[in-house]
Amino acid sequence: MKGNKGKYEARCTGCQFWSKTYAINYSRSDQADVLQNMATKDRMQTTAGSWALLGSIVPRDAHVVSRLREAGAVILGHANMSEWASVRSKAYSTGGGSAVSVSANIVPLSFGTETDTSIIGPSLINGVVGVKPTVGLTSRNGVIPITESMDTVGSMGRTVYDAVLGLDAIVGPDKRDPSTLNPSRHQEDDYSAFISDRHALKGAKFGMPMKRCWDFVPEDQRKIANKILDAITAAGGELIETDFPCATERIPETGIWDWEFGEPSESEFTVVKVEAYNTINAYLSELSNTSIKNLEDVVAFNEKNAGTEGASPGDHPAFPNGQDNFHEIIKQCGVRDNTYRSALAYIQEQSRWFGIDGALKHVRKNGESVDLDALILCDRKGVGQQMAAQAGYPIICLPIGLDTAGFPIGLILHQTAWKEGALIKWASAIEDLRNHAVGPRPTPTYREHLSKNIPIARKYTT
Repeated sequence: MKGNKGKYEARCTGCQFWSKTYAINYSRSDQADVLQNMATKDRMQTTAGSWALLGSIVPRDAHVVSRLREAGAVILGHANMSEWASVRSKAYSTGGGSAVSVSANIVPLSFGTETDTSIIGPSLINGVVGVKPTVGLTSRNGVIPITESMDTVGSMGRTVYDAVLGLDAIVGPDKRDPSTLNPSRHQEDDYSAFISDRHALKGAKFGMPMKRCWDFVPEDQRKIANKILDAITAAGGELIETDFPCATERIPETGIWDWEFGEPSESEFTVVKVEAYNTINAYLSELSNTSIKNLEDVVAFNEKNAGTEGASPGDHPAFPNGQDNFHEIIKQCGVRDNTYRSALAYIQEQSRWFGIDGALKHVRKNGESVDLDALILCDRKGVGQQMAAQAGYPIICLPIGLDTAGFPIGLILHQTAWKEGALIKWASAIEDLRNHAVGPRPTPTYREHLSKNIPIARKYTT
């Protein structure tokens, strides 16, 4: 990976206009990579997977794209994504082309955007490393948005090192994104300097949130996870059972991700509905060569092309609910009323002070206080990812094995804001430990890849 001996070659697959594929030439590492949902001022299309934006022209490269070009990025193509990042409807066909492209060895590095689970979720199920940074570490300017309080841009790679090189390339303040100018913002000079090995685990203390988290991990996934957890203990690390103090308040009894969970004044979706209207309209207003200028125009386009765009239930199997979320978002009209303000304050307080921060400040049964180095979850159900999304905090995931159906299983590490360096240290140490304990990165089993069924027949266990 060191040196500058030429570019990797890569070829993209999937839809021709959904997200971006790049080759990047670092002074210390040559990479080819995929970028998702981020504006590029070139002949490629940035559309959020929607035909409504096909042909539109963006005013400028997204800030992260500019950073990549400065690092020597070359655009190669596009990859699949969920239309409008899954915000258009409550039931939808899910895509994850950026993670797929890395998992299938088409490219070694990719980038994606996350509001809630959109980097880490695809990374987990495709067996790659995903880094979702603190909101404000990377700019969202030029990224097709959903929320201003939760959206962030991160990287995906086959190894922690690759993903971290990608993160290093895109971090930085941007005058067009106020979140990157926050006085509390902290950026390290070089995140790759935090890469460590298994020997760093000696003396480390990790929390395992149990209530509605580890308690609900299926047996076959837990069996694989236990191999790594036992190896951490053998390496001198300590695993401490803990809980998110807000687990009962913020995690559904089923232990499954749900952004509509709670009363409107306590629901993440209340925040999404208000912020999505304002942020999407602001993005669309800057486009040229298109009649689509606001969310109402998108809904009208879908209705005019109902057969392909699935405007109403029954129009298209990929969107059994039509565009019900869009209708709710438009009805709210972006008004920051008392319900919105209450919901935003509530989810942030619960997920931060009574969530991740609260769990990191563990108190033993004897009353001893312990500052945990990170929280570890096996989180295919998504509730830990949702906690970090609502908090705006960083997460990193890495693959550890395969379940009985051949789907990848991963571990997720949590920390508080701006602690990407700590997460990189521990994730790379656990990755090195995994390589020595059970072998290199597990890869998914390709099944029914030629199937024409919509949706595909095979399901995976959450």
